[in-house]
This record gives sequence, structure tokens and C-alpha cells, in this order.
Amino acid sequence: MARRRPGRAALLLLALAGSVCAIACASGTTTQQTVDPGSDDTTLGPGDSFEVRVYGEEDLSSKYRVAQDGSIDFPLIGRIQVASREPTEVQAMIAQRLRDGGILVEPQVSVLVESYESKRVSVMGAVSQSGTFPMRSGLTVVQAISLAGGFTPLADRNSTVVTRGEGDALRRFRIRVDDVTRGEADDFRLRSGDIVYVPERLF
Repeated sequence: MARRRPGRAALLLLALAGSVCAIACASGTTTQQTVDPGSDDTTLGPGDSFEVRVYGEEDLSSKYRVAQDGSIDFPLIGRIQVASREPTEVQAMIAQRLRDGGILVEPQVSVLVESYESKRVSVMGAVSQSGTFPMRSGLTVVQAISLAGGFTPLADRNSTVVTRGEGDALRRFRIRVDDVTRGEADDFRLRSGDIVYVPERLF
């Protein structure tokens, strides 16, 4: 899967995160042990791909990618808007349209998300391949760094910082990745839009 280059907004956040990294790592930074990751955003958006299965109806079961206008073109139903809806909402909507249109009496529909291209995280700094990566449920800092090819030899692993936007504010969390990999600390769950920044060691 091709990786997108970070957008302008992500680069601005990266510059801000890097400029305050030394201060944030020293004080005023929340650790991963005290952060409630909250619930994942599982709503669909442009670029996301999912599979619709209609029990007993192979002709109506297929895979879809959400168009830029937030819609998909479903057989016998036509264009339907799925952006900003949960997968369970989409499956209920498809089932209702199939019933209302007299196509099926009691359709059994399931929606299975394959990838969330509309939701991404950025990994920057002392990693092999900086960039943005698709978000998936339960993605952690260690997993995101792995997606970026791992640390470079000069990485200051225990000073890894996650920058997160919360409303109009930015929060930063210091993640001691070496402690995580040794089992001495919990890994940190990411949210869509998070920036993971790995500084280099100072000599």
C-alpha cells in the first residue's frame, strides 16, 4: 500500500512538536500509564474500503471504496452516503433500502471494514521511513514505529513524543519505548491524527 507524504498541517504540527520536544520531555508531559485512550473513531470516510455481505445474495455482496464525496454506488439501490457513519449504521441503512425497495423481505447485511485510509497517523524523526500511515483499531506507538521501518541507530527511544490535538489545544505524551518493549511499561494507543516524533540522542 502506497504511503502518503505528510500534509501541510501535519508538517506544521511536526515543527511545533520538534521545537518543544526538549521541554516537553523534561516536564509537563503525560506518560502512557496515565492516559485514557478513549474510544476509537470507527466512522467511515473518503478512501476507506469495506466489504458488504448480504446473506444468501452473492450478487449483492461486494467490496467498496468510499468516494471523495463520501458515497458508494450499491446495486439496485444506487448512490448512498456513508461518510461519517459507523459500519453498523451503513449495514442498517442498506438493509432498510433493500426492504423499502421490495428487493429483499428480510435482508441480513454485514459491513466489514478493511482499511481506514481517511484516518492516519504520522511517524517522524529518527525512524527509517518517516511518513503517514493508515489508522487501524488499537494501533500503538510501537506498532506505528514498526510501520515506519523501526528506529535509526541514533534514536532516543525513551524520549519518543506523541503530539495529539484536542480541540484547540495540543497535548504531548512522552513514551518510553524501550521500557515498553522490555515489558516494564504499557504501550500507548494512538488516535487518528496523532504525530509520533522520535528525537535523536544528544552527544
